[in-house]
Amino acid sequence: MSYFAKIKPIIATCFMVMLFGVTGMAAAQSADLLTEKKSFTLEHYTTVSGQNLKNVQLGYETYGTLNVAGTNAIFIAHYFSGTSHAAGKYQTSDKAAGYWDSIIGAGKAIDASKYFVISADSLANLNFKDLNVITTGPSSINPDTGKPYGLSFPIISFKDTVRVHKALLDQLGVKQLYAVAGASGGSVQAMEWATMYPDFVARVIHVIGPGFAMPAWSLALLEAWAAPITADPNWSHGDYYGKDEPLDGVAAAMKLVTLTARNWGWADATYGRKFAEEGKNPADALDHKFAIEAGLAKAGAARAVTTDANNFLYMVKANQMFNVEADIGKITAKILFIPAKSDLIFPPQYARAAYEKFKAMGKRGEYFELDGTGGHLDGLLNISQAADVMRKFLAE
Repeated sequence: MSYFAKIKPIIATCFMVMLFGVTGMAAAQSADLLTEKKSFTLEHYTTVSGQNLKNVQLGYETYGTLNVAGTNAIFIAHYFSGTSHAAGKYQTSDKAAGYWDSIIGAGKAIDASKYFVISADSLANLNFKDLNVITTGPSSINPDTGKPYGLSFPIISFKDTVRVHKALLDQLGVKQLYAVAGASGGSVQAMEWATMYPDFVARVIHVIGPGFAMPAWSLALLEAWAAPITADPNWSHGDYYGKDEPLDGVAAAMKLVTLTARNWGWADATYGRKFAEEGKNPADALDHKFAIEAGLAKAGAARAVTTDANNFLYMVKANQMFNVEADIGKITAKILFIPAKSDLIFPPQYARAAYEKFKAMGKRGEYFELDGTGGHLDGLLNISQAADVMRKFLAE
């Protein structure tokens, strides 16, 4: 068994506890849906920018059964640091279920006894070293050279990821998407689906998203996440494969992601001004820390083990490039906007403005705001608040 295979369950459990808390873990442990990771390959793919790639691979999972007409499919697009593991467990012994397990499954809001639910890894998925992630990106082997692409890999947008996902759905026999749903970066992909394939997509569920374009505030946050990686000398301008990796930079980046994905309400309630170690007052020495400092550092270090630095940077760029403002008129799907009240990455006014603009154009839209102090992650941990709204939206 490889090193990553041995430590992956430990990392997953520790990170879920640190980031999500006991409540989130308890909910995950109640899951009874079992799923299998599968692989999809395109022998040739031409990016939106016109560059050719060979043997493009993505991992995916499905829940439920596709109907004969191929029209009951719901696609789940994952968030920035997420994967295709949206629901269920790979094995009953898994410590945590997929991130949206509370709303995906038989009898749940996204009912796997009624719908055929598909979720797939993105291109350049940053969790490249996770054994349950299959993705093509800068860390993949270039078949023409036998070495990792590094920064020679073409810049990709979410349009590229969506196009590859569309090829997957075509292979699976999906004739129309009943809905596309996603949180954060997944909500961005859902909007790309709606504008790129308007006759194919009937509904969009846009959770903790920016609306129709990445706002300046979020552009800057994304750049701040990337900065520790490019500042790490081991990054070597992307040429670190086979050498010491920029793990310190990745850990610092993931620490920032964790912090900004939360809110001061969560920070105060979870940590307050507690010391990291009893008896070690931060006022007495530079290396004495507060509990929140130690907690975030531990979370970042745990995520760094399975995160590839270049993939992280490519995902940052893909998010930054999102802008479908000019294509809103093409959308025929109805859209349910679900922001989170305490979100610091995509404050709810962005989704509210997008909803109002969409309605003013004569389009069909609905709006529901998640309550809580958990920040951006309320779109994952407290998504069950919107279960009834989602169920009704899908039924109409």
